[in-house]
Amino acid sequence: MYFSVDNLTPLFAERLSRVRKRIHRAARASGRDPASVRILPVTKTLPAAAVIAAREAGLTSVGENRVQEAVAKMAEVDPPVRWELIGHLQSNKVRAAVRHFDRIQSVDTCKLLDQVDRHAAEADRVMPILLQINAGRDPAKFGADTDEAAALLEHALTCRHLQVDGLMTIAPFSDDPAVARNAFARLRRCRDEFEMRFGHPLPELSMGMSGDLEAAVEEGSTLLRLGTILFGPRN
Repeated sequence: MYFSVDNLTPLFAERLSRVRKRIHRAARASGRDPASVRILPVTKTLPAAAVIAAREAGLTSVGENRVQEAVAKMAEVDPPVRWELIGHLQSNKVRAAVRHFDRIQSVDTCKLLDQVDRHAAEADRVMPILLQINAGRDPAKFGADTDEAAALLEHALTCRHLQVDGLMTIAPFSDDPAVARNAFARLRRCRDEFEMRFGHPLPELSMGMSGDLEAAVEEGSTLLRLGTILFGPRN
């Protein structure tokens, strides 16, 4: 279902309020400050009106899966928001992603690190990134294997035009809630180990979506990527 800004904004605000209450309860239950968990509304396949509704509700960043789709929306959103690429990044889209996005969350190979670094140098910028880790060991998901993650981070830290903000994962789809929780806990342990090993802060843990947000908060997520729960089912 697609909406205009006028009818989407109050509906979005109501859903956002409910989500924030759930985050607050989950954070308090795990001894965390609810303010340490931020929401990234995922606006893939939705019109620019969805981005504007999120911005008017006070959210300053949105997540998009496809470079071309997001770039088309950017021209329609003024004043602008921060755009984060959360979908798989193909080699032929790296230049555009670097030039148009504020952060890329889906960097998962040394080859891609080098490509992003090179295009960031050409654009005379330092590109914020997250390293995507397949913490759930799901063959259907992108992301570096947890056994390869340390080498990926080590390589990333040698790239002069990259800023590694943290780690990202997508939990496997499963009817068993423990599957997602285990993936989130594994990513948090990776982050903690890497901070000690490399002496580099990795404050961002982008993990958790509409179906597993409480488990993600309880296991340490700092950024929830939420779409359906805020915008409703996509056609």
